[in-house]
Amino acid sequence: MNPTPRDRVWIRDLRVRSRVGSRPDDRREKRDLVVTLALHADLARAGQSDDLADSIDYSHLKKQIVAALDATPIETLERAAELVASLALADRRACAVDVSVGFAPDMACARFREVTISRRQQG
Repeated sequence: MNPTPRDRVWIRDLRVRSRVGSRPDDRREKRDLVVTLALHADLARAGQSDDLADSIDYSHLKKQIVAALDATPIETLERAAELVASLALADRRACAVDVSVGFAPDMACARFREVTISRRQQG
C-alpha cells in the first residue's frame, strides 16, 4: 500500500448548524458545530496544471458538509464526524481524511468539546 501523501487540503473552523444531541430535547433546535478537516491527497498534478479538475473541489465539499449536517438529526459528534469523513472520501483522489467536529463555544461552555477521527480509503 502506498503511504499517505503529505499534501493536505484543509477546511478549518467551518461553522455548521445541526440538530445534534443524545436526547430528543437536545435535537429540538439547531446548534452550532465547528468542523475542521484535512484531506490527504497527492496535489502535485493540480500544482503543475493549475486546473481545479486535478484537485479536490473543497468549495463543493464544504457545501455538501453544510447541507448534510443541516438536514440530518444526529445523536453524537462521532456520527457527525463519520458523515463528514464519508463525504470527503467520496472523492477517490482523497486517500485519507482527519475530521474534528465540536460544539461551538458559548458563554456557558468555556471549553471546546470535540471529537477527532481519521479514516482511509478502503481497498
